[in-house]
Amino acid sequence: MRSKASKENYWHYNPSLKELASEMRRQPTKAEACLWYQVLKGEGTGYKFIRQRPVLNYIVDFFSKELMLVIEVDGYSHHFDEVWERDLIRQQHLEEVGFTVLRFSDEEVMNSIENVRARVLGWIEERLLN
Repeated sequence: MRSKASKENYWHYNPSLKELASEMRRQPTKAEACLWYQVLKGEGTGYKFIRQRPVLNYIVDFFSKELMLVIEVDGYSHHFDEVWERDLIRQQHLEEVGFTVLRFSDEEVMNSIENVRARVLGWIEERLLN
């Protein structure tokens, strides 16, 4: 069994971002709150998710340790090329250390939460089969 310190390192927890992540948890976007309360909170997926988790040099929107899964909700600013390019670099860094990243737009979450739920649950089911 790994010690707590090595577990945190395995999940690439970044304590220097803890306070900022805490602030972000207190002020979620509407889409983040919708995804949290309607899909990820409690036993919605059968797995524990954490909101606004410091990972590497980023704060990810949602995170499951068991699944090594990061879920990001992209707002309007993510349509700009510069932000989109940073998102790709961020996703590449997360994937390089073993995470899978699922991305949803604000619009998807707010207008089609059942499809978002189905994609998350489908990913989990597929992962369990492999």
